[in-house]
Amino acid sequence: MYKVKTFNLISSKGLERFSRDKYEVSSDASQPHAILLRSHKLHNEVLDNSVLAVARAGAGVNNVPVADYSKRGIAVFNTPGANANAVKELVLAGMLLSSRGIKPGIDHVSTLHNISDAAELHKTLEAQKKQFSGSELKGKTLGIIGLGAIGSLVADMALALGMKVVGFDPALSIEAAWRLSSEVQRAENMHALLAKCDYVSLHVPAIEPTIHMINADALAQAKEGMVLVNFARESIVDPEAVANALDKRILRTYVCDFPEPVFYGREDVIAMPHIGASTAEAEENCAMMAADQIMDFLENGNIKNSVNFPNVAMAREEGQRIIFANENVPKVLGNVLSVLADHNVNVIDMVNKSRGDLAYNIIDVEKMENGHVIDAINSIEHVTSVRLIN
Repeated sequence: MYKVKTFNLISSKGLERFSRDKYEVSSDASQPHAILLRSHKLHNEVLDNSVLAVARAGAGVNNVPVADYSKRGIAVFNTPGANANAVKELVLAGMLLSSRGIKPGIDHVSTLHNISDAAELHKTLEAQKKQFSGSELKGKTLGIIGLGAIGSLVADMALALGMKVVGFDPALSIEAAWRLSSEVQRAENMHALLAKCDYVSLHVPAIEPTIHMINADALAQAKEGMVLVNFARESIVDPEAVANALDKRILRTYVCDFPEPVFYGREDVIAMPHIGASTAEAEENCAMMAADQIMDFLENGNIKNSVNFPNVAMAREEGQRIIFANENVPKVLGNVLSVLADHNVNVIDMVNKSRGDLAYNIIDVEKMENGHVIDAINSIEHVTSVRLIN
C-alpha cells in the first residue's frame, strides 16, 4: 500500500485518481511515499526518509526546496500546462482592462447612485463616457517572453484577435517550438522585443536567472507607453524599477497578479490577488495531472514533468524493476551492472538518462533470489536513492 500525504485542499477529481486498494491518501499520512500539495511551503518541513516524490499541483515550485530534495534522490514534479488556459484568459482580461476604460467606467457608474431618474442617468453617462475611451488590441504588437505552455496559448489568442506577436525564449524546447504558430516573429533578445512592442506578457519560471529580469536596464529599452503584463511570478520583476518607469511614462500600465506595497494607490497599476490559476477547471486539471504522475512514478518508476530529473519512461516487462538515482558522474551505472552480474541477476531491459548533475535509471531484471542486491546498489558511491518494484 502506497501512502500519499496531502497539503492544502486538493481537488477531489485528483484524489479520486488514486485507487483505494493501492493508495492511502490523507493530510496526516505517516511515513508517506509521496507528497501532493499546492502552495504550502515545504522549506521548513522535515520530510520522512520514506518520501520518494513531491508533486506540486501547479507550475511554480518555489515553495519546494528542489535542490535539497535532489540530493536525496527525491523526484519533484509540477503540472505545466494544466492551468495554462486559465492564465491565458486572465492575460486577455488584463490587456483589455489596460486598453479600455473598463474599471474606471464601472467605478464611475457606482458613484451615480444618487441619480434616480433613468433618463437623467443616461444623459449624464452619455455626456461623460468620452473620458473612458480607449484603444483596441487589434493591430497592436504583443511581445511574449517565455513561449512554453502558457506563452504559446497567449500567442494563439493574440493572433486570433488580430494582433502581431513577437516572441523571445532562450530556453525554448523543441516540443514548445512545434506548438508555436509560424506567424510568431522571433526576437533576437529581450531588449529587442521590449523596444518594438505595445504590450509585453511575461511567462517565464521563477528561477535564479529570471530574478528581476525586468529591471531598470531592461525597461530603459521599452517602447514608450508600453503595457507590461505579469501573470508569471512576482520575483521576475523589480517593483521599484516598474514604479519608476510608470512615473517616467515609459510604461503606460502595469498589469500583474502580484500586488506590491509600492503600487498601492496607483491608477496605472492593475493588480490582482494571484488568481491566475484560480478556476475550478485549472485546479482539477492540476490535481489530476499531479496524481497521475505520482502513480506512474511509484508503480513504474516513470518520470514525466519533473523539475529536477529527466523525463524517463520504459514499458514494463516480466520480472522486477530496479530504480535508482545518482550523481551524474562516470562509472556509477557500470558499478551497478557489476553488482547485478556478481549476484547472477539477468538484465532484461534498461534506460539511463541524465539532467545536469543528476542521473536516473530504470533496469528491468529477471526475478532475483538474493535479497542483498538492493543494499549493495545503495552502498555504491554517488547513488542517492534506490528501490525495487515487483
